[in-house]
Amino acid sequence: MGYKLVVTEKPSVARAYADALGVKNAQDGYIEGNGYIISWCVGHLIELAQPDAYDPALKKWSYNSLPIMPGNWQYEIKKDTKAQFKVLKKLMHDKDVDETICATDAGREGELIFRLVYEQAGCDKPIKRLWLSSMEESAIREGFANLKPGYMYNDLYQSALCRQQADWLVGINGTRLFTVLYNRLLKVGRVQTPTLAMLVDRDEAIRTFKKEPFYTCHIDVNGMEAVSDKFKTEDEAMSVEGCAVFNPVRITKVEEEEKSIAQPRLYDLTTLQRDANRIFGFTAKQTLDYTQSLYEKRLCTYPRTDSQFLSDDMGQTAEDVIGAVFKSVLKMPQDYSPDIGRVLNSKKVTDHHAIIPTMEIAKQDMDALAEGEKKILSLISYRVLCATSGRHIYKSVKVELDCDGFKFHASGKTVISEGFKKYEKMLRNRFKVKADAEDEEKSLPVVHEGQSFREVNPRVVEGFTQPPKSFTEDTLLKYMETAGASEMDDDVERKGLGTPATRADIIEKLVKDGFVKRDKKKLVPTDDGIKLITILPDAVKSPQMTADWENALVLVSKGEMSADAFMKGIKDMVTELIKTYSSVSEEEKKMFGSEEAIGKCPKCGGDVVVGKYGAYCTEKCGMSIGYAMGRKLDEEQIKKLLAGEKIFMKGLKSKKGKSYDAFLKPEGVEAYDYTNKDGEEKSGFQFKFAFEFPERKKKGE
Repeated sequence: MGYKLVVTEKPSVARAYADALGVKNAQDGYIEGNGYIISWCVGHLIELAQPDAYDPALKKWSYNSLPIMPGNWQYEIKKDTKAQFKVLKKLMHDKDVDETICATDAGREGELIFRLVYEQAGCDKPIKRLWLSSMEESAIREGFANLKPGYMYNDLYQSALCRQQADWLVGINGTRLFTVLYNRLLKVGRVQTPTLAMLVDRDEAIRTFKKEPFYTCHIDVNGMEAVSDKFKTEDEAMSVEGCAVFNPVRITKVEEEEKSIAQPRLYDLTTLQRDANRIFGFTAKQTLDYTQSLYEKRLCTYPRTDSQFLSDDMGQTAEDVIGAVFKSVLKMPQDYSPDIGRVLNSKKVTDHHAIIPTMEIAKQDMDALAEGEKKILSLISYRVLCATSGRHIYKSVKVELDCDGFKFHASGKTVISEGFKKYEKMLRNRFKVKADAEDEEKSLPVVHEGQSFREVNPRVVEGFTQPPKSFTEDTLLKYMETAGASEMDDDVERKGLGTPATRADIIEKLVKDGFVKRDKKKLVPTDDGIKLITILPDAVKSPQMTADWENALVLVSKGEMSADAFMKGIKDMVTELIKTYSSVSEEEKKMFGSEEAIGKCPKCGGDVVVGKYGAYCTEKCGMSIGYAMGRKLDEEQIKKLLAGEKIFMKGLKSKKGKSYDAFLKPEGVEAYDYTNKDGEEKSGFQFKFAFEFPERKKKGE
């Protein structure tokens, strides 16, 4: 009997599987034993090739080369993961390996990571699929005992290919098109561009908002503050004030109503990210990273989920987890009987159930966790209690008062039963977080219809209409999740932009590319972000269209739409985009202005700017700016060299191939010329450097 080759997404996951399966013999790039060989990817090992792989002429960006539509898609191994791919390829062809087990993350991207390695390696051995929602040892062993045939996930793989190829087509063609038209690097993305459009639309609404004053009259009645209707002029409000000075105020109506707020659902990734942003100020990316780390430490279930329920057979699991939360997180006896039925619904669980803690928390010292992980695990733990406890019940009181025909209103509430809010307050108190405004509404004094009051201290207060609020990551995630939902049927499975797993990266990419900036908790588009959305057509910035695509990808994953049909729609859109936008006026080209200089050229004194191909001298004097000792420099290093400052370079190679570290200090310019591997003569000018070597530490220091 041969080996089963298990391929995971990360080394840490491979080690967890090895522990659960008793696989202990560590080798270079894999672990073997007990009938298994467990190896790993490092995220994506294989990626789509760049355009010049199809035609070297495509290295140059031009309008006439568009649209770029590969006939047969080509892939390449990522440079920094070639060694691990070599290990996997060798193992996949090992004669002692009988079958492969796809044990990457149980979702669309995990499926893609494994299948691309499998295809690139030319493997033809049977595939089995491991599908887990928890990294607990018992769950791992159960998963390996119930492997599924790989073909069951062929449609999921097709949807992953569609997502990858659609992003490539829109990104490559859209970015090249608008970059060559405007002579400025303008990145376009299938999901990030409509997300940016939502931010720009909100920013425009805020900037064009004209605040208008209004006036109200406030009075104090038996310790209760009541407020008049709003008036457009101060004179109208002052008339009410004068009336309240000379006339009694009488209570004309007291309405009391018992109301309740339903318990929240369990967390999916998006609601967890929203709460973590609102309560702790975490970015969506930070929340995902912390939760992924907790998952790999076996302290919570799989994070990249869009379900807020557990499957019907998880009732006992939920009860056990609640007991562990009280014992290990709250450190107090369980004080309620959980309503487990509220969180069970197999019909609303797709690939993965909601995020909950695992029983491993019973063994975990919470204080030993990093602060971010501790806060996220606490959020998830308290949420299980909130979702299974009682409703929040309160008495709402509304009071109407009259003063010679002018109306005043006051409202308040009295809590009857805290219900789930008890645990929300415990969480906030634990981390010293301010309560939500809605929880701070005060109770009113006991009053009755017909009561009359004088000496009510009337006063006019000026207020202003408020503009829409800037997006935070909390509110942006909500809008991304629901974009286009109003135009879709209720039975559409996925609505919105991106997936729970990708939305954090989309936000980070917009910030990194300089189209969005963070202002405390607010997300605000930059000038370049606003200009980009101004020039782009609806075809690439429409949230509705992108939401439609996302739902279509779900249909592909379920075998209800063909991959060819999906890709035809993408190709048609890209082709039409190229046809429609063939040129722009000189005036429009000036819209983005010239690139900002990052320094002066050491050869000719011209401005050095960063363009789409990197840093260059605007005088085109032949000075090579972006490389030193054969290594590409980042913008910060280039700025230092242009300012005459030294930079530190690690891993430089000597002529004999030895590696060394050194400081490079610019000392003028020198000419160079050489013949490259294609036989082309290259010449120009480059930095001349003096070398400074860091002091080596002596042994024992």
